[in-house]
Amino acid sequence: MTLATKRLTFAEYLTYSDGTNTRYELVNGELVAMSIGTGQHGEIIDFLYRQIDAVIRHTEHDWIVRPVAIGVRSPRAGKWDTSRIPDLTVIPIQQWRELRNREAVIELHKPPPILVVEVVSESTKITDYRAKRVEYNVLNIPEYWVIDPLESKVTIFTLV
Repeated sequence: MTLATKRLTFAEYLTYSDGTNTRYELVNGELVAMSIGTGQHGEIIDFLYRQIDAVIRHTEHDWIVRPVAIGVRSPRAGKWDTSRIPDLTVIPIQQWRELRNREAVIELHKPPPILVVEVVSESTKITDYRAKRVEYNVLNIPEYWVIDPLESKVTIFTLV
């Protein structure tokens, strides 16, 4: 769902508030409300978060996983006015430390996330499979998972 407002710059997006708790992605300068999702959607995110966190701890990687907490600024249609908020994002701990005291958005000139995960909802299916796949590829994100409970499948895209 796109919110009918004027197009926003990235700076305006970072300071935008409509007085609600609604989270928005910025897509070509337009605010797109993020739906709450079903209970199943939330359970999948929680399960994956716990599993990925356990693997990171077990392998002693210097990484951190964050659910719906990190924006990824993305080029789209030749413009720099898109920012996605993946369901799960894995980044190096040092990068997370740099984001903790400012808007948690990975800028275009910064290293990309190690992994992003999107859980498909009926309203996000096309975006998750098409638009985000292209955007995350352009950003050189090494791995992108699409978890699709609607089709009972997992698709893993890797950067070649």
